[in-house]
Amino acid sequence: MSEIILVVEDEAEVRQLLRRTLEREGMQVLAVENGVDGLVAEKEKEPSLILLDIMLPDIDGVEVCRRIRKRSTIPVLMLTAKGDQRDIVDGLEAGADDYVVKPFSTRELVARVRAALRRTTEYAAAAAHGERLDFGILQLDAARHEVLVRGEEVRLTPKEFDLLHLLARNEGQMLRREELLARIWGYDSSIDSRTLDVHIGRLRAKIEQDPKNPRIIVTAPSVGYKFVAPQEQQAA
Repeated sequence: MSEIILVVEDEAEVRQLLRRTLEREGMQVLAVENGVDGLVAEKEKEPSLILLDIMLPDIDGVEVCRRIRKRSTIPVLMLTAKGDQRDIVDGLEAGADDYVVKPFSTRELVARVRAALRRTTEYAAAAAHGERLDFGILQLDAARHEVLVRGEEVRLTPKEFDLLHLLARNEGQMLRREELLARIWGYDSSIDSRTLDVHIGRLRAKIEQDPKNPRIIVTAPSVGYKFVAPQEQQAA
């Protein structure tokens, strides 16, 4: 059975373009034009993935995503016409997995959709085994998708958790950007994305004592990122 893709987009032309593009790839498409209908369709039809416009006539896409995340980890790709950094950050913080800026290449869109579908299936199988990592002031429970920092639970979006989990499992090892994008988002080298940088920024804001001078998730410029076990003095 083909995947069901829910498209929530108020512009008729864009909605039809998305429908034609995805159906040509063998996917089933359910398209609605506002946030309320999108929430109803997500609950009743249980799609495999949602393409969600950030600018909607009733409830904006960020709020729609936030409500969906309260009950589901379904992949959500935000569509934004602005390319505005604030919109992107708000969408990812609400739990979106990725974003696509309009106007977009249909080829790139399909690649991102397929990557999200593929990675969701692979990660679900791997996460089923569960794992607990303890670095003293930072603890991560894969089975519960729970992170504690200095004894306090830190709420992470699904992709933020996946990213932290991968980095922490490879403590002390520099992971290249290409590898992180491939293993967390399912991207190949043909897809250029700033999603990783935004997620790293959000993670640092949540787990670092001083996000502007990170000591847990450190950067090798133009290479990638490395997880460094937090030191006890950070608890001060």
